[in-house]
Amino acid sequence: MAENVLATRGLTKRYGNHLAVDHADIVIPKGEIYGLVGRNGAGKTTIIRMVVAQTVPTSGEIELFGATGEKNLQKARSRTGAMVEIPSFYPYLTARENLEYYRRQRGVAGAHVVDDALRQVGLEDAGKKKFKAFSLGMKQRLGLALALMNRPDLLLLDEPINGLDPEGIVDFRNLLLELNRQYQITILISSHILSELQNLATCYGFIDQGRMLEQLSAGELAEKCRDCLELKVNDAPRAAALLERQLGYRDFEVLPGGAIRLYEGLEAPEKVTRLMVEQGISLAGMEHRGANLEDYFLNLIGGVHHG
Repeated sequence: MAENVLATRGLTKRYGNHLAVDHADIVIPKGEIYGLVGRNGAGKTTIIRMVVAQTVPTSGEIELFGATGEKNLQKARSRTGAMVEIPSFYPYLTARENLEYYRRQRGVAGAHVVDDALRQVGLEDAGKKKFKAFSLGMKQRLGLALALMNRPDLLLLDEPINGLDPEGIVDFRNLLLELNRQYQITILISSHILSELQNLATCYGFIDQGRMLEQLSAGELAEKCRDCLELKVNDAPRAAALLERQLGYRDFEVLPGGAIRLYEGLEAPEKVTRLMVEQGISLAGMEHRGANLEDYFLNLIGGVHHG
């Protein structure tokens, strides 16, 4: 059984009357790339800030590398690196000079860690180029290098690909995959670019309005996002009842807006069409499709699943 790098139990954060995180339970096994999925304001950033001690939980427990309690957590956090936003780098310093400044400020031993971090993120050849002349992609890489400077076992990244162009997103994705595979760094990453997250994560946590809705592996997600027939009807509840009662189908989802996703009987769509016509259900459309991460998340926060 895999060792858990991070686990939270009942983690809660309240700002006045606003419940930003509501009793969140998260489990991240060692070696995984954990995609934290949620809309803006769902609580993703707040969770990361609590884990890295940038904000104090209202209640609940955080366990890092098996350690609990503030004194033990403080020591365990030395094994983490985080990029919640691009740090305040000095515009007239180079990448190396900026990292050297932070190395001394934070008391990180060994000047070689700066060169090691720059090499890990592909900035070893940045030379004398000043930070003010960096592209957004280079700035993100330098922020990541800073998070890697203490050689963490757990990396926490909040929206690290936000604002990058498509080429920059691919480069950053490949960089994270290399860090995970070559250096065995466990990664927690939040992103609203769900199509890209699906190319990266090995497991997922879905959060909405501060509540953790579900956690599942990439394999489990692939199973749930399998091929389906999507029906658009004028009476989804009645159509769903007919599918179950007349055709014996149980593996389907009723979505908001009068749509049904049917995961069985795909080889005989004419049976569904005939049933709808005979029973007076208006069938506006029927399409063979496969769901993706975004579809699954939207269904999770608004749909109903049967089967």
